Amino acid sequence: MRLRGRDPRAAPASSAGAGDARRLAPPGRNPFVHELRLSALQKAQVAIMTLTLFPIRLLAAAVMMLLAWPLALVASLGSAEQEPEQPLALWRRVVDVLLKAIMRTMWFAGGFHHVAVKGRQALPAEAAILTLAPHSSYFDAIPVTMTMSSIVMKAESRDIPIWGTLIKYIRPVFVSRMDQDSRRKTVEVIKRRARSSGKWPQIMIFPEGTCTNRTCLITFKPGAFIPGVPVQPVVLRYPNKLDTITWTWQGPGALKILWLTLCQFHNQVEIEFLPVYAPSEEEKEDPTLYASNVRHVMAEALGVSVTDYTFEDCQLALAEGQLRLPADTCLLEFARLVRGLGLKPEKLERDLDRHAESARMKRGRSLTLPKFAAQLEVPESEALEDLFALFDERGRGEMDMREYVVALSVVCRPSQTLDTIQLAFKMYGSQEDGSIDEHALSSILKTALGVAELAVTDLFRAIDQEEKGRITFADFERFAEACPDFAEEHLYPEQTQPQSCTQTPPAPTPNGFCADFSPENSAAGAEPFST
Repeated sequence: MRLRGRDPRAAPASSAGAGDARRLAPPGRNPFVHELRLSALQKAQVAIMTLTLFPIRLLAAAVMMLLAWPLALVASLGSAEQEPEQPLALWRRVVDVLLKAIMRTMWFAGGFHHVAVKGRQALPAEAAILTLAPHSSYFDAIPVTMTMSSIVMKAESRDIPIWGTLIKYIRPVFVSRMDQDSRRKTVEVIKRRARSSGKWPQIMIFPEGTCTNRTCLITFKPGAFIPGVPVQPVVLRYPNKLDTITWTWQGPGALKILWLTLCQFHNQVEIEFLPVYAPSEEEKEDPTLYASNVRHVMAEALGVSVTDYTFEDCQLALAEGQLRLPADTCLLEFARLVRGLGLKPEKLERDLDRHAESARMKRGRSLTLPKFAAQLEVPESEALEDLFALFDERGRGEMDMREYVVALSVVCRPSQTLDTIQLAFKMYGSQEDGSIDEHALSSILKTALGVAELAVTDLFRAIDQEEKGRITFADFERFAEACPDFAEEHLYPEQTQPQSCTQTPPAPTPNGFCADFSPENSAAGAEPFST
């Protein structure tokens, strides 16, 4: 994929609020990647703290958890679905105060000596739902423990020793990502609680659905906005010189983040309660619009941009496969633009072979925008122009359909590297034996990785053992089987290695504070690309 330079002001528009016609640029950084580089002085500090303060802090946190556990256990006995008594019994109010004090002591021991709070938290009768963003770490639990609000969590979290008991105390709404019906029930529970006139505790929801690096706000899931009741936006900030807080899907792991954070003398966190947002009648009827407008309010308060990247884009970026996408890949933007055309995943899958055959017959002949629209069976639009521009090599209003097919194949089936490469060989290969030269291999792999430049000479020579100057898919397949890490060895030299994991990343699933419960989302196991 060969991208020409683009004016950020002409970037694709995100879902703007009502009456907001601003065109917002995609973020300059991949929101799912966090790089953490320590200076020599910082490394020395961590080494000293590891031997001194770190074990004390870790022990103190463990002691606080153990102190809180019996209180939470007793207070959480009984049916979780039973409506809380009003007013709360004296002993429950005492337990609530004690648990808040214990949790605050735990965070203090961890270096969060002062939690700056701005604004006023609304009463449950004023706003039954609190929407928190950006979601970037498990340390986002700080406002949860300070308010003892309910949260939406993975059902598996209740089985975690000690922690599961503490979670049950705040009467969470559990959701199973493996059960589509569970998500529908979750939304019904949220509706019932939200419309209880303050009888239930407020529900804190992280509408982004996954952790990011706080450089932007990604698409909000509509689940928190389906009830159509007023919500209170809450923004989180961690204004630390060294960001040891952020826990994204590509970067330091959970234990490393915990270790480095506890090795800091002081950790800053700011919680700002914004004014309650009351939805209009139009927003009540359209949860997606409601979510988008609230997101814009929160982005403005944070001073960051919004982007239409989603949790599914996180899955795409971290999909297992021999070609792992670099941090600055254009394929996230490609997937976003395709979604903007309203093309459904099932239709894209069905049309993949048709597009591939059409591209093969054209043998690299360029397409204009009208012909591209006809091929995709969509009307010409601003979104289509933005998509077309990704493949417009020289800005001449022409594109190679083969590149679109390769990009689409990666987005639809990111883990099936060889299937995409085989499809590309069919389009780029000669009519005689289906072989390609080095230039064609470069075009294929640049598009498959979503980068503008890529050196493939070393890889091509490694595959072309007989030095024929051409290779077939059979040659590529044999080489890939013999050298499964060919991308790391031949495409990503150390001096230009993309910001991607060299180890197989875990399947990207949200942590306990950002369960995905939107009923329209595909069930677990679905393809990463979805609308």
